This record gives sequence, C-alpha cells and structure tokens, in this order.
Amino acid sequence: MTSALIIRPATVEDRDQIWAVLKPVFRAGDTYAIDPLISRRTALEYWCSASRSVWVAIKDAQVVGSYYLCANQSGGGKHVCNCGFVTSPKAQGQGVARGMLDHALEAARQTDYRAMQFNFVVATNHRALALWQRAGFDVVGRLPGAFQHPTQGYVDALILYQTL
Repeated sequence: MTSALIIRPATVEDRDQIWAVLKPVFRAGDTYAIDPLISRRTALEYWCSASRSVWVAIKDAQVVGSYYLCANQSGGGKHVCNCGFVTSPKAQGQGVARGMLDHALEAARQTDYRAMQFNFVVATNHRALALWQRAGFDVVGRLPGAFQHPTQGYVDALILYQTL
C-alpha cells in the first residue's frame, strides 16, 4: 500500500531531494526555459529564491514533486501570482501535479492573490496544459516560436491565467 501525498513547506534539508526532482526535468530541456546544463547550486538558488514560497510533495517518505508560489510582478501587479511545478519523472501520472496545483490554488487564495498566471508554458507540454485547462485556466496569450525544443525545434509558448 502506498502512502497518501503530503504537501508541506520545503526546508533546507529537502534540497538534495528537490535537486533530484529538478535535475532530470531541467536536463531534458523540453519544458522549462532553463539552461539544461544548469548547476545544482544555480538551480536551487532559482527554485528556492527568497522571494518564493516553496513546497514539496512527499509520497512514501520521498520528495516526488515541488512547486513555488510568488508574486508575478511587483507594484500594481503583485496581486497576481506565478508558480512553477516539477514532478519526478518516476511519479508522473500519479496525481502529484494535480495535488500540488490544488494546494497552490488554495495557498494563493489564502495569501490574497486575486489571480494565478503561468508566463511560459511550452505548447508541447501537453500533460501540463491539459491539467491547467481542466483546472480552469484560460490560454490568454501565445508567443510564436518562443521556445527552442530539443527535438521539435521552435515551438510556441503559452500564457495561462485564472482569476481566483
């Protein structure tokens, strides 16, 4: 029997496991506009930046996913949040991303954000797009050829938005 998904704030002690989840996703270079050769230190500085609330998803005592939540802009745009999500390739299709999204939407509401925006969703990331759209996000913008996919060449990036 497998344990339920637990989502909790990330700690410094989680960093090795967060890197273990980030590394294969970043190295693949097909969903994030991140240098696939990014170092562990730089990746963790990016993901765990002081301006972000970082969460981990735990299943069977292992980090199987992580997400961050932060203001998308400052000043007059700080009421809209932004998130980044990563799921371990071994845990895909097990409801981890959906659990983190549900958690992030609730955390955003509790933090008084009025909307959530994804700034750069690679159009070939069909699983993420389907999840976001099932959760009520609308595609509000398209950036033609904005992402250089490692096998598919230049593909579009999408901007998704949901009022909370």
